[in-house]
Amino acid sequence: MELSGQKYRCKAGETFDSIAVEVYGNEVYACELLGANPTLCMIPIFSGGEILDLPVVDTDIGEDEEAMQKTAPWKG
Repeated sequence: MELSGQKYRCKAGETFDSIAVEVYGNEVYACELLGANPTLCMIPIFSGGEILDLPVVDTDIGEDEEAMQKTAPWKG
């Protein structure tokens, strides 16, 4: 995994999912954030002030991934 060299300071109440949406525009990139920050991966909700390393991700979602997002069970 390639790191971008950029950091993100978490705010109280944020999660890896919400940060992925804010930074990359989609919650599917939470896995990349988790992989880039293994020492923080056990934190479900941030207290605020934690610093995340931001990985480089390809934000082009293909048709298969887009279809999966629409049909994923947690999407209701």
